[in-house]
Amino acid sequence: MNMHEILSSSSMAFSSSSWSSTSLFLILQLLCSGNLYANGCYTSIFSFGDSLADTGNLKQLASITNRVFPVLLPPYGETFYNQSIGRCSNGRLIIDFLAESLGFPLIPPYVNDKGSDNVVEFRHGVNFAVAGATALNSSFLEPRGVLNTMTNASLQVQLSWFKQSLRSICGNASDCRNLIGRSLFLMGEIGGNDYNYPILAGKPVSEIEPFVPFVIDAIVSAVNELIEMGVQTLVVPGNLPIGCSSAYLTVCGSEKEEYDNTTGCLIRLNKFAEYHNELLQTKLNQIRELHPDVVIIYADYYNAALQIYRSPEKFGFINGGLQACCGGVGPYNCDSSAECGSTNASVCDQPDTYVSWDGIHLTEAAYRLISKNLFQGPYTTPRFNSLCPTLTSQVKDKLSTSM
Repeated sequence: MNMHEILSSSSMAFSSSSWSSTSLFLILQLLCSGNLYANGCYTSIFSFGDSLADTGNLKQLASITNRVFPVLLPPYGETFYNQSIGRCSNGRLIIDFLAESLGFPLIPPYVNDKGSDNVVEFRHGVNFAVAGATALNSSFLEPRGVLNTMTNASLQVQLSWFKQSLRSICGNASDCRNLIGRSLFLMGEIGGNDYNYPILAGKPVSEIEPFVPFVIDAIVSAVNELIEMGVQTLVVPGNLPIGCSSAYLTVCGSEKEEYDNTTGCLIRLNKFAEYHNELLQTKLNQIRELHPDVVIIYADYYNAALQIYRSPEKFGFINGGLQACCGGVGPYNCDSSAECGSTNASVCDQPDTYVSWDGIHLTEAAYRLISKNLFQGPYTTPRFNSLCPTLTSQVKDKLSTSM
């Protein structure tokens, strides 16, 4: 599939496992032999997913086909970069904070214009995530009335990019398997757009629920394929509480809906996200049983974020958790006719006091806190900072100094 095929030509729309004693012994051997990992545990990070993890792939793909998306325009990126460089937030994302905490530079996107310099740039990892991407291919979604007008870079496409990149990154099969086995793989978040597109277009949740097992199977298939290639450590996130999303609250909210008294979020949509997450965890447990030597970390994005929605002011989000910083009018500052990045959108003065950036994506401040909850706190299974003891204080220090 070439780059022009990755971006669709339709009209634009926005819409427990733990290290075994053998594994620990091997790590100690590597450390003592002088073949040191960059941070004591991992040599690099490879990432797949959608806009929650994209660090510039959609921006590069769009430039190739001369397309323009609001999410690629100012004020996106204004807080950290002072310009939009392809992240769907005002600043850094979870993967950025993870990379910084592990002592890596920010992980570059796979698609770029640097040609042969890729090999040097990719030595600490590559990000294949694309904003707008789905877990399922268009061949599944389109017959069911789900159109992705942003990109065709599904999870399967991203995996094919990964395989292609290995030729230039590590060369022969032995070196590649060694690199893969010593790297950290972030599988998502992915799957959210498989639901976002139809639900935000007005389809009832009951019509989308049958998609969930297929979405999970796509994620699990990718995980299994990576394990077969030699991956030893994967972080697999669940979905965020979509019932707390400003966009969902605007589109799906009504007097007939039931709202959570503690958060103001839509209960039925959060239950839908819980269904996805529960099924994903069940499948991951099955993989752990089949591959006890592989570390599969479930990242509980849902509860790591939900605690913020329960007490936003406690964490410094004095403008609440449900209103978008950038967008239009209405009770949630979210309006499809004034998407963030468009000329008629407004933006708040203090984005770090908001959880939601544009109604779908979160602010840098929210992503920073979620990262801390995940990689320093209790919201990963098994606990991330228990797998590599040398990182416990390092992660804490990095995430604290980034604040």
